[in-house]
Amino acid sequence: MLYQIIVAVCLIFFTTNIILNLRALKRPDRNARIPEPAPLVSVLVPARNEENKIKTCLKSLQLQDYPNFEILVLDDNSTDRTAEVVSQFAARDDRIQLIKGANLPEEWAGKPFACYQLAERANGSWLLFVDADTMHVPHMIRSVLALAIETKASLLSGLPRQISGTFAEKIVMPLAYYFIIMSWIPLWWLQRSKEPKPSLAIGQLMLFPREEYWRIGGHEAVSSRILEDVWLGVETVRHGGRHVAIDLSPVTCTRNYQSLGVMWEGIVRWIYSLAALSPVALVGLLAAGFFFYLAPFYWVLNGFFSAAAPTDWRYIAVFQIAMILFMRWLVDSHFRNSLLSTLLHPLGFSFFFAAGVFGCWRQAVGLGIRWKERLYGETSRVK
Repeated sequence: MLYQIIVAVCLIFFTTNIILNLRALKRPDRNARIPEPAPLVSVLVPARNEENKIKTCLKSLQLQDYPNFEILVLDDNSTDRTAEVVSQFAARDDRIQLIKGANLPEEWAGKPFACYQLAERANGSWLLFVDADTMHVPHMIRSVLALAIETKASLLSGLPRQISGTFAEKIVMPLAYYFIIMSWIPLWWLQRSKEPKPSLAIGQLMLFPREEYWRIGGHEAVSSRILEDVWLGVETVRHGGRHVAIDLSPVTCTRNYQSLGVMWEGIVRWIYSLAALSPVALVGLLAAGFFFYLAPFYWVLNGFFSAAAPTDWRYIAVFQIAMILFMRWLVDSHFRNSLLSTLLHPLGFSFFFAAGVFGCWRQAVGLGIRWKERLYGETSRVK
C-alpha cells in the first residue's frame, strides 16, 4: 500500500513538472524582426549517406526568408550519392557549398569531426548546425535568430517536431523524444536559475554566436562524445555561457528512424552513451521508468483479474494509470503526436525499456555500438 501511494505522489510531481515545462518553453515567432544589417548566418549541415533526405533539407533551406545566409554541407565520406545530390544544388545556388570531409581520426567520433570541419570553413557571425534529415519552414532562421538575440543565448537548441510514419514510430518516438524529457527534466527551473545551468541540447538544430562556439573549444571540446549535443550544452555552461532550450516544433521537423531496426539502433546508441557515463545512474533511471511508467499497468491487471490480489490498493493503481495517460496526453497534444502513442503507452515504453537494457548490456560487456556504419567503443574514448 505504501509503495502504491509513493508512486501515485511521484506521478503527481511529474505531471506538475510537465505543465511547468510546457508553459515555460519559448517558441519562435513567425513575425520576429532581425537587426539591420542582418548578420551572416552559416547554416552547417553534416551529411553521411543521406542521399534520400538531403534534398528535402536543402530545398527547405533555400526557401528561407532570411536575407543573409550561406549553406555549407560536408560530405562525411558517404558511400552513396550524397555528394552528387549536393553538387547539383550547389551548381544552381551560389549560397550552397559542398565540402569533402577528411578521413576520421581515431580520437574523434564521426559527427563532432564533421561539424568541426564545417565550423572551420564558416564565414558567418552565427553558426547554425542542422541535421541532414531536418526540414524547415521559411521563417526558421529569422525567428530562431531573433529568439537567440533576445535571450542572449550562447547556445540555443530544443525540441523539433518528430514526424512518425510507421506504427512503431508513432508509439515509440513521442515517448523517447518528448515524454521522458518533459516529465523528468525541470527545464522551467534550469532556465530561470540565476546561475548558468545545462538545459536541453538536441543536435538536430543548434545555434551559436561564432565567438561563443570557439570560446568553448567548438566540437573539439567534445571530440570523442557520441552524444556531442548534450556535452556541448555542458561545455557552454561550464564556460559561463547561457544555454537556452526552446520548442522548435513550429519551425523544424525531422523523421529520424524510418524502420524498426534503425529506431532500435538509435535508442540503443543513446542508452549506450549514457551507460558509459554512469552505469549506476542509468540503471537507477531504467528502474524508475519501469516502476513509474510501466508497472502500474501490471498491478491493475493483476489486481482486477487475480482473486488473490489485495483490494485496498486497486483504485490507487487505477489512479496511477489515469495520471500516466493524462501526462502522455498533455505532451502528445502539445507536440501534435499521434493519439496511438498515448493509448499504447505500455507497448511503446516496453520497447524503449528493452532497448535500454540492451544498451546497458552492450556497454557492460564492451561490445560497443554501430552507428552510420562506424563502430564506437573504447577506442573512440566514449566516456
